[in-house]
Amino acid sequence: MNLHEIENFLTLAEHLHFAKASQRCNLSPSALTRSIQRIEESTGQVLFDRDNRSVQLTPAGETFRLYAINALRDWQQLQENLRDDEQSISGTVSIYASVTAAYSLLPDLLETYRTRYPEVQLELRTGSAEHAIQQILDGDIDIAVAALPDKPHSNLEFKPLTQTNLVFVSSAKSPQNKQLIAQGLDLSIAPLVLPQTGPSRRRLNEYLKVKNITPNISTEVSGNEGILAMVRLGCGIGIVPELVLERSPFRDDLQKINDAPELEPYVVGLCTTQQHLKKPSISALWELAT
Repeated sequence: MNLHEIENFLTLAEHLHFAKASQRCNLSPSALTRSIQRIEESTGQVLFDRDNRSVQLTPAGETFRLYAINALRDWQQLQENLRDDEQSISGTVSIYASVTAAYSLLPDLLETYRTRYPEVQLELRTGSAEHAIQQILDGDIDIAVAALPDKPHSNLEFKPLTQTNLVFVSSAKSPQNKQLIAQGLDLSIAPLVLPQTGPSRRRLNEYLKVKNITPNISTEVSGNEGILAMVRLGCGIGIVPELVLERSPFRDDLQKINDAPELEPYVVGLCTTQQHLKKPSISALWELAT
């Protein structure tokens, strides 16, 4: 439960109409419903009586409404008290992330940051995840969303955000792929669509070396999103972080291969240099991610 969900609750409590409230919240009715359900799960109480015709606050909902009003007022007062100190932070922060990270890991963090530090200009650049660390080391970017490097670097700082499994995926419509999977995934036979570099390629290479397997590499692609696009076309079996598969617009045309080698998952987080963390604008974003 967060402040946005509390605001959604108060909007619905005011209008007592999901369609009207969802428009005010800039959400779909189904998204507003999920937001209210998360609050109800957190409180362990039904907050609204609803049917096809009406929406009404329950007694527990009325109690929570009073709490929500006070909580929102206290938060606004805290922002006012801190505003003088925070407005001293300004400048530009450049951020590098894959497309998936940009719309799955960063939105809440950047929205909070912009609200708290409105004088800071944010620059977001998207690209292949495997290039993120080099962008930082080259000094082209202030902070990046990246996988935890396999080997520590003396000048890099890393803050974990989430962990994701590496999964093998195939086209759900390719008869050839279905036949390969039905026979058991054989990495020496199945055409593979692989990243050119990066953690998932290194983990797969280590696995193949240990198992003494010579892979049948069909295509090498830069970027996890590009891998899924090629797999969808039937070019072969791909390997991507599960987070990317779950957020992909192609996910309905793809399928995860369950009976496949298990590779070490990797941690995704924010990465920057020790020098950059000395800048107030970057250290403030770093602390918010905590």
